[in-house]
Amino acid sequence: MNAPDKFADEYVQLWNETDPSRRAAAIARLWIPQGRHFVRTLEASGYEQLEQRVAGSHEKNVRDRGFRFRRAGSVQALQDSLMFHWEMVPAGTDAVAALGLEFLLLAPDGRIRTDYQFVLPTPAA
Repeated sequence: MNAPDKFADEYVQLWNETDPSRRAAAIARLWIPQGRHFVRTLEASGYEQLEQRVAGSHEKNVRDRGFRFRRAGSVQALQDSLMFHWEMVPAGTDAVAALGLEFLLLAPDGRIRTDYQFVLPTPAA
């Protein structure tokens, strides 16, 4: 991983992307074709399911509820893994509505093999 910060930023921005074709292109840049994503009880495997997962989150959180996602803090890279936090905030404010941790296992080409997404308790304001 040559640029972990840039990779993490592109990952987070994917969830804000409004254009389905740009989302699909970003998924192909970020994940291997058989890449997997896990969050709570959801699992997505392969580009089609990854596109459905990202589109569903985007529609619910960004389009319908007016939130945006951003990276929070530093990115840590170790061997074939990458870890960083993200926040979901209402557009126009910095109030954190949701907080998460992303733990990515990378394939030899640097794309995501397995994506573990943890939604964390949000600190009280």
